[in-house]
Parts: sequence; structure tokens; C-alpha cells
Amino acid sequence: MYKKNIVLFCIGCFFAASTFAQVKTLSSIKGESSAVYFMVHPMHKFDATSKEVVFTASLDPGAKTIKTVTAVVDVTSFDSGNSNRDSHAMEVIDAMSFPETTFTSTSIVPQENSLMVGGKLTFHGVTHDVTALAVPEWGSDKLVVHATMYISLTAFKVERPALLFIPVEDTLKFVLTAAFPLK
Repeated sequence: MYKKNIVLFCIGCFFAASTFAQVKTLSSIKGESSAVYFMVHPMHKFDATSKEVVFTASLDPGAKTIKTVTAVVDVTSFDSGNSNRDSHAMEVIDAMSFPETTFTSTSIVPQENSLMVGGKLTFHGVTHDVTALAVPEWGSDKLVVHATMYISLTAFKVERPALLFIPVEDTLKFVLTAAFPLK
């Protein structure tokens, strides 16, 4: 009888654990998710925003862990509020040949209240390993992740735009917000 109780207990624990370990693949909430890039020139700074970025994540809400994440954005969807600047940016990155920028995570490492997310970024037809610092905010019905990532324009073979023959800084900062429904 003792062995039978242990076996039943172990089976019960297995089913209970599998009930709580529910990895889900979710797509981001349109309108609540965005990608913003910040560009710096010695004479001025500006940013451009896309609300058309689509994030997909595999996560376990019960354990509050994110397993994988991907992002896809149409580069023509970025808006800086200046159509001339946006048109020039699309020329510089050859948006007709390379209309999408994609990111696929290869590692997600917890660090206190944040995550170090490593992955492959494909931009301007070039793929490089990049890292982003992400901060997840787990709510009862929604997960919102804020991430910051820096890339080098020249590493991605992008000729730096210039104003008065002075190019913008090589480092491009991205701030990403991904909102996922949990219910």
C-alpha cells in the first residue's frame, strides 16, 4: 500500500507540475507595442517611431519566464514627424531592397529585475549578433517588456546620413516596447 501511495503521489506531482508549466506562444498587442530609434547629429537629435512592429514570444506566465522572442518591423513604417527626413532615411537603408528588419533571440539570461537578451538582428540585409537589456513588467492580464539596444550603422553597412557634410553618430539606439496579452 505504501508503494502504491508513493506512485500515486509522484503521478499527481507530475500532472500538477505540467499544469503550471504552460509555455505559450503569444503575439504582441498592436497599438501598445512599438520600436523607436534615436539618431544623434552634432546639430540636433531626432527619433522615429513604428507602431507596426510585431513581437512574438514563447513564455511561461506561471513561472514568469520568457523563453524566446522575435520581432519584425517594416522599415518604412518609422515616422519621425518629418517626411523629407523619413524619405532620405529610406534611401540610405535601401528600404526597397531590404524592407524588413528582424530579430530572433538566441539567449535570454535573467539578471535581478531585468533580462539580457542576445540574438540575431538582420538590418539592411546584414545579420549580426546583438544584445538588449529588457525589463519585463508582469501584470495579471498583460506582460509589457521594455528593451534598449544599440547598433552600429557602419557594422550593418549603412552609410551614415550627413547634414552640412557632418555625418550622424554611428551608434543608433533602439527602445522597444512589447505588450503581450496574458488572458
